[in-house]
Amino acid sequence: MDELSELLKEVRRIQAQSTRLVKGVMAGGYSSVFKGSGIEFHELREYVDGDDPRNVDWNVTARMGRPFIKEYVEERELTLLFLLDLSASMNAGFGTWSMRQMAARVCACLGLSAIRNDDRVGLVGFSEGIDKFVPPRKGIRHALRIVRDCLALRGSGKGTNFQSPLDFVVRALQKHSVIFLVSDFMGASFGPSLSLCAKKHDLVAVRLLPPEQQMSERAGLVRLRDPETGRIQIVDWRNDAVRRAYQEEVVRWREQGTREFRRAGVDLMDVPIPELPNRDAVVKPILEFFRMREKREAKR
Repeated sequence: MDELSELLKEVRRIQAQSTRLVKGVMAGGYSSVFKGSGIEFHELREYVDGDDPRNVDWNVTARMGRPFIKEYVEERELTLLFLLDLSASMNAGFGTWSMRQMAARVCACLGLSAIRNDDRVGLVGFSEGIDKFVPPRKGIRHALRIVRDCLALRGSGKGTNFQSPLDFVVRALQKHSVIFLVSDFMGASFGPSLSLCAKKHDLVAVRLLPPEQQMSERAGLVRLRDPETGRIQIVDWRNDAVRRAYQEEVVRWREQGTREFRRAGVDLMDVPIPELPNRDAVVKPILEFFRMREKREAKR
């Protein structure tokens, strides 16, 4: 009962924080970045001065003896789906929040933005296979259910299989959708699934970066346990060679992942997790991502 009570309190805290962000600094960013899936035919009407001649329907014009044009409207409604890594490593981290807790806050901000734009939001939780599918729906209650699931769901396995959820999305969602793949991407292996999903949908990788990836010598001796294998190791961060080798490995891992996402046509949102509570830590990477997308669209 205490665990359920704490979970509900955490959901309410995330809701309050995310709602303020969505109504404040994030207002307008979501709708300007994520457009509708296309345009659809609305009606035929007679041509008037100023209309685009390219929209003239020549078949109807020939039959009626005067020019008619086709009018189109943007199909605004979107489907936004979170693919959330539920593996054991997501519950770890030296920051103010675990990677799972940070993921829930990011999903809350993006999900509530989608709901404010009357879009549908869904969730796929996965570890070594697909553990939970919450079909996309509208409404604030549904969005809060997803935030709760982000915190409460448990993976059926300790490891991560990225191919299963990506293949599932390609099969299950017929309509072009916005997909956020949220993970620490430790030991990630995608195969062809990543590029196949990116070709059909707007796929964004949300890479969670815990503070231990920037360990300093003040940490001293640290006892580390791999949450997925259970292996325990004691590391001396005061040793320059150890610290330098670790940082080089972190840089290599990040660069390799960035290249793989770029090759597959996947946008990347890096989300550093702070050591101390910081509201800007949640919204800053989202806003930077929005600005990147807006600048790219402006150049096209």
